[in-house]
Amino acid sequence: MYRLTPQAVTCSYPSPLGLMALLATDAALLGAWFEGQQHFPVLDTFQKRPSHVLLELARSQLNDYFSKRRTAFTLPLDLAGGTPFQQSVWQGLRAIPTGTTSTYGEIAQAIGNPAAVRAVGGAIGRNPLSIFIPCHRVIGSNGQLAGYAGGLPRKIALLQLESAI
Repeated sequence: MYRLTPQAVTCSYPSPLGLMALLATDAALLGAWFEGQQHFPVLDTFQKRPSHVLLELARSQLNDYFSKRRTAFTLPLDLAGGTPFQQSVWQGLRAIPTGTTSTYGEIAQAIGNPAAVRAVGGAIGRNPLSIFIPCHRVIGSNGQLAGYAGGLPRKIALLQLESAI
């Protein structure tokens, strides 16, 4: 289970692919989830503060991304809520360039644990920062568009937006 900082604040973001929940502290963005996606955390206890500087920055960068004016995100991300293994996988995902894809096996190899393909898949599925950490760019070794916590139609849409498929 991903651990969330109690002092974080939240807001909604109406993306072209559905409503997203964003969560941030004063130091970094902690989460970006599509409403209803797998592993969507309960955010009811967090204060809603859409005017928070990092939440405004996240929404602005997402707007630019969906308008094809941005291919990389520059706001600080906090991955400390994950296990060390999950953090290594999520860092590995950040190295996948926009417009390209990688496989679960390639990610396992890149983090120095080539036998951990299934565990890599599990960590990818629990990515707390959809889009900001591009888990949608990971496909099966046979080129199949496998799993996405936000749903396969969203994965396809994101890859099409990035011209990766």
